[in-house]
Amino acid sequence: MKLKLLTTFLLLAGLHTATQAADPYKANRSTELRTPAVPLIVSDPYFSIWSPYDKLTEGETTHWTNATKSLIGALRVDGTSYRFMGKEKLDLHTIVPMTNEEIWEASFVREKPAANWMMPDFKEEGWKKGRAAFGSDDMPRVHTRWSEQNSDVYVRRSFDIDELNLDRDFYLIFSHDDVFELYLNGEKIVSTGEIWRDNVRLKLTDEMKQKLHKGKNMIAAHCHNTTGGAYLDFGLYYENDHAAKFTREAVQTSVSVLATSTYYTFTCGPVELDVVFTAPQLIDDLDLLSTPVNYVSYRVRSLDKKEHDVQLYLETTPEIAVNDNTQPTTSSLFSKKGIRYVKGGSVEQPICAKKGDGLCIDWGYVYLAAPSVAGTEVGLGDYYDMKRSFIDNGKTGFSKLNWWARRANEQPAMAFVHNLGQVGKAGNTGFVMLGYDDVYSVEYMYERYMGYWKHEGKVTFEDVCEKLRDNYADIMQRCRMQDEMIYDDALKAGGKQYAEICSAAYRQAISAHKLFVDKKGNLLFFSKENNSGGFINTVDVTYPSTPLFLTYNVDLVKGMITSIFDYSASKRWTKPFPAHDLGVYPMANGQIYGADMPVEESGNVVILAAAISKIEGNADYAKKYWDLLTTWTNYLAENGLDPENQLCTDDFAGHWAHNANLSLKAIMGVAGYSEMARMLGMNEVADKYAAIAKDMATKWESMAREGDHYRLAFDRQNTWSQKYNMIWDKLWKTNLFPDEVAKKEVAYYLTKQNIYGLPLDSRNTYSKSDWIIWSATMSATQADFEKFVSPLYRYIDETVSRVPNSDYFYTDSGKMVGFKARSVVGGYWMKVLMDKMNK
Repeated sequence: MKLKLLTTFLLLAGLHTATQAADPYKANRSTELRTPAVPLIVSDPYFSIWSPYDKLTEGETTHWTNATKSLIGALRVDGTSYRFMGKEKLDLHTIVPMTNEEIWEASFVREKPAANWMMPDFKEEGWKKGRAAFGSDDMPRVHTRWSEQNSDVYVRRSFDIDELNLDRDFYLIFSHDDVFELYLNGEKIVSTGEIWRDNVRLKLTDEMKQKLHKGKNMIAAHCHNTTGGAYLDFGLYYENDHAAKFTREAVQTSVSVLATSTYYTFTCGPVELDVVFTAPQLIDDLDLLSTPVNYVSYRVRSLDKKEHDVQLYLETTPEIAVNDNTQPTTSSLFSKKGIRYVKGGSVEQPICAKKGDGLCIDWGYVYLAAPSVAGTEVGLGDYYDMKRSFIDNGKTGFSKLNWWARRANEQPAMAFVHNLGQVGKAGNTGFVMLGYDDVYSVEYMYERYMGYWKHEGKVTFEDVCEKLRDNYADIMQRCRMQDEMIYDDALKAGGKQYAEICSAAYRQAISAHKLFVDKKGNLLFFSKENNSGGFINTVDVTYPSTPLFLTYNVDLVKGMITSIFDYSASKRWTKPFPAHDLGVYPMANGQIYGADMPVEESGNVVILAAAISKIEGNADYAKKYWDLLTTWTNYLAENGLDPENQLCTDDFAGHWAHNANLSLKAIMGVAGYSEMARMLGMNEVADKYAAIAKDMATKWESMAREGDHYRLAFDRQNTWSQKYNMIWDKLWKTNLFPDEVAKKEVAYYLTKQNIYGLPLDSRNTYSKSDWIIWSATMSATQADFEKFVSPLYRYIDETVSRVPNSDYFYTDSGKMVGFKARSVVGGYWMKVLMDKMNK
């Protein structure tokens, strides 16, 4: 197949009239959870825009990687403009550039220097010269490599100021990963602690500005890398006179996150503004689930019984379609079939040329489009002139048909203005569609595939725009109904906090995947292992994510493991257990991970095949792969009871031989195979493997027992761990373990909880939120289940790690260890799945 451009679009449509009885601009279920990052526009691992703040006005909107993907929203009321979304780029004059403008040079050392190293008159004896940025290979514009775990870099950068006007506003902008300190002429003005951020803007206080002087100045910076990526880049700027910006902020009065929608309400002077971000990811509608289109709905109402003149402004830039904002872009304005479009994308268009973890898309185009409706206009023009025109007269300003940008500070504004006219108490409304036209989604076994929604090219970009516009009211109503279902099912299963956790996790779980059909007609649903390697279709990431999909659409679980069966059946794979992954996103051409997980991956796939069979009431799916399932089950029977020194899915904890929880996975895999054999009428086979599983379970209970709990490893006294793999015995009612085993474990877990949840095991205070829910589901009562949910809810609500929900975190501090925006949060639905299967 010929790879076309992976296209991003932003489609905006005009007025609409709500037909639902309930208020469509208010959340239909009450939520109080403060999510660490709020989902705004999400569809897949590339098209993913979040607000990592409590208030939508606090900062720029970002990709899950933390790269800026700016969306700006403002409301003009009686001539006064209020910014309600994002933050505009400042109109800045460069004093000391960052690497998006110039690859700068400075002095640096890697070992801790003398105490006065940050002072302007320090003698740099033994210091080296290096070109910025400083960091690891997976970070942007790195020219001096520095990546070792628990290591440091110290940088001194001198610069001259010829003219100094301290009446201006000065800004330091910096990017860092992880712990960062910055000194201006010897004075420490930045100290971040352990966190990583890109393009942080610090406005210098009057006291800080006094440190600047004509002539030679010095910025010194220190960055410490704890683990993972490392990075350092910084610059100094002042704001140009008469800069165009939205100086007033809307007052955010509420935010609620449900499964498909995020609801915001703002006060903008005398009017109220409701904004709803909706990803129509209906789990029973594969076309909508895979269509990369999101809605933004808005309503403005008068609060004082008077009418007010109101205009709405929405904006993006071509940076949504590039990996690095230094990439040159091209943009254009055109019309087609009654819709006005403006699009932008990279000049180079390196289609599917990069694979990796912390990457954004850099091919295809971002689109902004609106039907030719009175009161609406779409424009392409200077980033600041567009805002100035809206602030001054409520219009987009002068537009060009084409725009080329060679560097970041030349990027245009792609703007939309909706003149809502005179707004009274009843209110005026509109809706917006944003999306990502993923023309080709992944490369699978050296062939490129389109997303499911395109139906092999039979459905065009314009078709989708029209469908989503014309069916807006119906789709929004269906989304609200699904939001109710997701919330209410979880509420019944585990209480209000559990319902809010699941509601906030839904879009994250879905949007870490890409759905397509292979040349054999198989439905495939590939995950990206976000922030933990970037692997595609990782088996031990699939396994914890499946409860959501087993509950509501089992075909998606098949879509996760069918390719593993097919790859394992090929001549490229000869091992008696499944592969760990199929490559690194978006290339799924074979396993990349350097270490096998034999018991882990065998148990995962066999268990999931059995879970599919249990849900469907037959083993027809498993029958197609029976020879492979038999091979893997025999491996589990022979090697799984007392595993050798193997990795398990919790590989971050390292190898541990005789892992009791890994043994449980093997036992449940053998039991699952027996259950499938019985469905296929193979009773002798079923009896044989049921007996093997029972014998293994009996031996396990004896080997793992340690007084009031069961060990982490059979040979390690005074240890414990979560035995989340035992949950399948309860789900399937296979009764391999007496009820007292789970009761004993749960009672012990309740004595080990920290303020933010149950640790994974006795080795550390960190945990995995998905496994907490699995372990909690073994509780005999909902009251006990909620005792595990409450600290987890507190973690999500209070963590200082402002990223799309991190599943790997410290239970004592509430800080993330690693991993974010991952699909494994689908595991939160284990309790809902339990209730469904019990029915």
